[in-house]
Amino acid sequence: MAALIDCRKLVVGYGGVPMLPCIEVDIEPGVFCCVVGRNGSGKSTWFKTVLGLIPPVSGEVIHKPGLRIAYIPQRLAYDAIYPLTVREVVSMGLLKAGGFLGIPRIRDGEIQPALESVDAWKLRAQIFHSLSEGQKQRVLFARALVADPEVAFMDEPTAAMDVVAQREMLMLVDCIRRERKMAVVMVNHELSVATHYAEQVFLVDRTTNVVVSGTAREVFSSPTFAELYGQEKANDLMKELEHVECDLRTAEHKGHTHDHDHDHGSHA
Repeated sequence: MAALIDCRKLVVGYGGVPMLPCIEVDIEPGVFCCVVGRNGSGKSTWFKTVLGLIPPVSGEVIHKPGLRIAYIPQRLAYDAIYPLTVREVVSMGLLKAGGFLGIPRIRDGEIQPALESVDAWKLRAQIFHSLSEGQKQRVLFARALVADPEVAFMDEPTAAMDVVAQREMLMLVDCIRRERKMAVVMVNHELSVATHYAEQVFLVDRTTNVVVSGTAREVFSSPTFAELYGQEKANDLMKELEHVECDLRTAEHKGHTHDHDHDHGSHA
């Protein structure tokens, strides 16, 4: 299966000065990728480079021809300036790349399914900046979904939420990702997000000049991770990962048992 995004010998940084070592990583269709690292580690710089917001120092980022990309920021820059309704914010997702800044004609037939998919249609008439942080992220996610993206880039989407809202948002993102076969690339400071959801983890650290890419198990069991976060933290995450994998195996077994019983009953 062809990659949606291919980072080839990519070096990121500012003003021609490298921030991280050479990066070779692909974003495959439907994958959930978590980008992790300490504050100031270079996560946002890699993120912006892959999105095309800043140029690479060297190497290249290759997007699949016609790739539909959505970007979900932590907040809207004009949130407190313009009293936009939820419907207006979501309708902005219908603007084509390179279009004029503004609000397109609102077509409920297009934005209603997106808002309903994130359980926010009831908020459509409310002013966006009056919403809770969890509600705002749901609306921003709906704004991305109206463009039917193949990959969604999410920058710390749960940063300002309480624990319950975080869990609900992450479960929602993962559910929609699976339904739409949409790739998600998420920067998140919560390492446990990677143990519960990520199929691919990308660890960067500019201080030690390292990049590690692989599954959550491969990254969290690496000597590099233990050096950065401590062996105790690495052990805790590995235990958490084992619990998650055990729960998945149990759920799969119950599913197979149910299917077998159903098939057996149909032939009785």
